[in-house]
Amino acid sequence: MVGVGVVLLVAGVAVAVADPFSGSSPAANGVADNAAATSLTTVKRQDLSQQTQVSATLGYADASTVSVPSGTAPATVQQAQQSAAAQQQTLAADERELAQAQASLDADLHKLAVDCHGGNAAESGAGACATDAQAVASDRVSATAATGKVQADQRALSAAEATLTQGEASAATYGQNAVYTMLPEVGQVVRRGEPLYAIAGEPAFLLYGGVPASRAFVPGMSAGTDVSELNRNLRGYGAPSGDAFTAATTVAIQRFQSVHHVSATGQLPLGSVVFEPGAVRVTSVTPTGGSPVQAGPVLGITSTRRVVTIALDASQQTSIKVGDQVIITLPDNSTTPGHVSFVGTVATVPSDNGGNGSSSPTIEVDVTADHPAATGRLDQAPVDVSITTATVRNVLAVPVNALLALAGGGYAVEEAEPTGVRRLVGVSVGLFDDAAGVVQVSGNGIAAGQRVVVPAS
Repeated sequence: MVGVGVVLLVAGVAVAVADPFSGSSPAANGVADNAAATSLTTVKRQDLSQQTQVSATLGYADASTVSVPSGTAPATVQQAQQSAAAQQQTLAADERELAQAQASLDADLHKLAVDCHGGNAAESGAGACATDAQAVASDRVSATAATGKVQADQRALSAAEATLTQGEASAATYGQNAVYTMLPEVGQVVRRGEPLYAIAGEPAFLLYGGVPASRAFVPGMSAGTDVSELNRNLRGYGAPSGDAFTAATTVAIQRFQSVHHVSATGQLPLGSVVFEPGAVRVTSVTPTGGSPVQAGPVLGITSTRRVVTIALDASQQTSIKVGDQVIITLPDNSTTPGHVSFVGTVATVPSDNGGNGSSSPTIEVDVTADHPAATGRLDQAPVDVSITTATVRNVLAVPVNALLALAGGGYAVEEAEPTGVRRLVGVSVGLFDDAAGVVQVSGNGIAAGQRVVVPAS
């Protein structure tokens, strides 16, 4: 527009200073009275569009990170299992002891009742009755002690089982000395059911879903969205629908594990599956093969969806909306169509870049190519985007260089009448179509089919 203004200003000066219409008549050699070579063009009705030209970056959408979760080491879970099992055995032994003590008490109580009742008391004598009473008293002490041991065992077993439940819910795939045994290549695309990485030979499989796997999948776990995602992914292995971990879920996990040649435990510890919305593309790998495993980032990933990202000056936000058509100019100068798919609402100030970059606030604008395959596989590639921000239909249009800026303000075009007479026709300008090099015009004296003067090409 600045360039057009300069052209128009120069043209306006020419009109104001030199009267091109004194004795005007078309020159036979195509040279007008102002000594500038000219030609004629026809006023037409056509559709026009206005574009905003911006620089952008072509790559992949939805950048994120895959991390190894922190959890309970397998050895710790095993210790908790052993502790719970041992406590269960202790409780069982003490319950047997309590049962024996209770049986002895019951028997002695019965004997006491017989020996110390009525005529039996006279026959057996006071000594037998007293002996029975002493035995009952001893039995009561033993039964009370056994009951106390059982109650203590039950409390200890509850604590051990709680520790085990907590450990199983946070059970991880790796221990203290675990190392990475498989890592993907940068640029590799991983799809559902394929491993993202492996620790000590145990793969972390990609499954599709929007909720992260934040707990181990084990029998007895509570229902949840994560379980629903798991069941959905394992439907082909016989998993049920719904958000509950059932016996069918266990069987489906075992089938999945068998197909992928891992131990068919029917459980999935933390880190053995990773949920992402779809297939992912690896953009970076943090550890190296054989390095020790620590909780934290492992892979940088994106989706496989192609996207063009624009850091748009925030002042231009209102001129662009979702659905606006664009033309993307690729690094090889080929073009492909697309549309605006996202317009941000939060402005950010770019880094200073050593004083060389702009400090104006920008918003993120995303563009989706109509034919993603046409954009190739380049990542973080610079591209140019022409965004159509306004469109008018069936309007009068002339080349931009047909406009003359009048000394008193406003614009005109120079009409060449069929008689050879040339005259200025005042016009109002509308939308500029920079790509086509034409401008919308209107006014009482302008109509389709008129011939107007333009500089010779």
